[in-house]
Amino acid sequence: MWKELSHFILRYRVILILVLAVITAFMGYHARDLEMTYDFSQVVPEDDPEMIYFTEFKNIFGEDGNVVAIGFEDDKIHELKTFQRFQYYSNELQKIHGVNGLISIANVERFIKNTSEKKFDRQVLFPADINDQEQLDSLFKVLEGLEMYKGQLFSEDGAILLIMTLDTEIIHTSDRDRLIHDITETSNQFAEVTGIELHFAGIPYVRSEVANRVKEEFVLFLSISLLVCALILWLFFRSLTAVAVPLIIIGVVVVWTMGTIVLLGYKMTLLTALLPPIIVVIGIPNSIYLINKFHQEFSRHGQKFLALERIIRKIGIVTLITNFTTAIGFVVLAFTNIRILQEFGLVAGINILATFIVSIILIPGIFSLLPKPKPKHLKHLGFKFINGFLEICDILVHKYRKSVYILTLITVLISIYGMTKIQAISFMVDDLPNNSSIIQDLEFFESRFAGIMPLEIVVDTGKRKGVQNVKNLEKTDQLEEFLVTLPGVSSPVSLTQFTKAVNFAYYKETPGTFVLPSRRDALFLRKYLKNTGEGEELLNAFSDTAQQKMRISLRVADLGSQKMDNLVQHIIMPKIDEIFDGTDMSAVITGTTLLFIKGNSYLIRNLMQTMVIAFFLIALIMAMLFQSVRMILISVIPNFIPLIITAGIMGFFQIPLKPSTALIFSIAFGISVDDSIHFLAKYRQELLTHDNFISRAVTISLRETGSSMFYTSIVLFAGFIIFSFSDFGGTVALGILTSLTLLNALLINLIFLPTLLLTFDKGIKSTTVHPLIENYDEFYFEQEDEEIDLQQIEVGKSQISSETED
Repeated sequence: MWKELSHFILRYRVILILVLAVITAFMGYHARDLEMTYDFSQVVPEDDPEMIYFTEFKNIFGEDGNVVAIGFEDDKIHELKTFQRFQYYSNELQKIHGVNGLISIANVERFIKNTSEKKFDRQVLFPADINDQEQLDSLFKVLEGLEMYKGQLFSEDGAILLIMTLDTEIIHTSDRDRLIHDITETSNQFAEVTGIELHFAGIPYVRSEVANRVKEEFVLFLSISLLVCALILWLFFRSLTAVAVPLIIIGVVVVWTMGTIVLLGYKMTLLTALLPPIIVVIGIPNSIYLINKFHQEFSRHGQKFLALERIIRKIGIVTLITNFTTAIGFVVLAFTNIRILQEFGLVAGINILATFIVSIILIPGIFSLLPKPKPKHLKHLGFKFINGFLEICDILVHKYRKSVYILTLITVLISIYGMTKIQAISFMVDDLPNNSSIIQDLEFFESRFAGIMPLEIVVDTGKRKGVQNVKNLEKTDQLEEFLVTLPGVSSPVSLTQFTKAVNFAYYKETPGTFVLPSRRDALFLRKYLKNTGEGEELLNAFSDTAQQKMRISLRVADLGSQKMDNLVQHIIMPKIDEIFDGTDMSAVITGTTLLFIKGNSYLIRNLMQTMVIAFFLIALIMAMLFQSVRMILISVIPNFIPLIITAGIMGFFQIPLKPSTALIFSIAFGISVDDSIHFLAKYRQELLTHDNFISRAVTISLRETGSSMFYTSIVLFAGFIIFSFSDFGGTVALGILTSLTLLNALLINLIFLPTLLLTFDKGIKSTTVHPLIENYDEFYFEQEDEEIDLQQIEVGKSQISSETED
């Protein structure tokens, strides 16, 4: 089969290259419609109980993750001119398309008791035409007495908070960037005129800023990484063609990847944005193995077409197997119940296999159309450093096997100990350096207002109109008084606080009356609210239509997944059970913050589970290839070790396990498996050629396949280590851990794997050979027939004649 395929590729190479070009143009055309998704709620499955409840919560009370906060602390706000500019600034923000609502001290309202009409009049505290400093000072004193806004719009130390609610349809689309840009530009103008330093926070703002910075930096580092890879490829091969072709392959498959996303009806997520470096991990090794083997074959006999035909037959099947096993590692993600993992896995699997197709067509096709390699292009085959390194490996595996086992065992045991130190921690604002403006702004809000991340508690009174019951309000108020004592938790916005504010207004803002009303007063307040325009609407903002459930809205600090879980499960929930014990009341904690943290846990757990599944599937493939339990164990064990070492490094250096670092294990596993398959395939070939002489087969495999493995690891190491200079922790982890794993996998597969073979393999006992591994090396025994077949390939008379003359 591979003989016919190699002839087909070489005979119709121009047509096949044109077909690839047409497909690339088609994919590129559709890639223009690629959109970035900004909906982060898709991580937790829709059938998850907490997600179901959160969806119900949003249907009743609305979105909680659509708030952007702007804060500052400056005494200038008490100056008339500056306050007037603040009023103008607040009005300008409200005019921005996508800002649904805004509340700040500039437009804050209070209730004024209207005794004659038995209602409350709503009055803006600071009128728009304020033009007197003395009036402004007196109004600020009134503001300080409005308990409902203390800790919400202003803090005791003088910090001011402006809160906006954004259109939920916009914040989940690419138009969010425009909206955030308009808000920041308007804010910058105010800051420039007044000299007030503004601080920004809120989930839409943070996500927009982080996503844009990651995207910009990732493109920059990926470009630099490719340039570094290109430079090292040139240093190895001394050929612009050997540099250009791998980069072309990567470029083609990246275009195909973006086109695939669009054709499948998906949008770009932060996970699928990681596919370009994954394509590099697959495309570069494919190219190096094929080009290096081409040069090795050509150096033997000087016939270009024969060398190209042989690399398709000899390396093609191995490359297909390695790409197939890597694809499995990602395709299994498509069987999870997390949508973004399903999309990521399917797109990655399809395009990893596409990488093989593009590589096996373009490399032989392009090199067949170009002149023969010159002697300088083959110099890398005799690099003293690489040959010396491989010779050392050969000596180690033959003469120091015991030392290799002892050192490997010690390394694994130390790494396992390091694994015990790994912690799964994630933050809402993650991977940013401490000097980042986003982190500094977040610290401002956490120190002045306890935090800005949304946390919701829904209290169910158990009865219709139960929220009107004063006893129920008293129980809820008891819970809220406990909540404000917790560090990192803000004062609540709730029906009880609203009721206290109404009672405060009823008693004409008399000190000490910001409390829940008595049962008698509650009846009067209800009548006043009923007569007040929009009074009932204000009441319904805190409860459902049946007035059975009420909402307690809190802002919390970005505590991290572990502390947040402890806060909710071991502090707040036990207190809720204690307070509501013996009543019909109950409470559920929900909100975007909790769902985000749970989403990260889902991602990590699913990535780990699918990697285990992929491991067993790949072991099954190994069983089909080598048909020996001993060989399965020999091939599988070395692939565990780089993962264990990587996990150990994470534990010792306190690199937390989160989605960005969990994904590294899939990449590391794919790299290690690829190296193992290439080495073992070559080893099995050499066993046949040298009549089961295991030692000789190991030595030749080290010398020939080892050089390609060395080239691949060095190129990818240099390419990925560039990412370690990032400002984002996730990108740094991707760069450092992937680079270290490359070196680990290289050493394990060049030293430990051959050592296992020399110790435990007994050679090929059966006289029959496996069709996928050994059989395609039959040309060693049929060279004359091989050259006759090559003459039949329609590659052009002049090219064939030049080949036969050689």
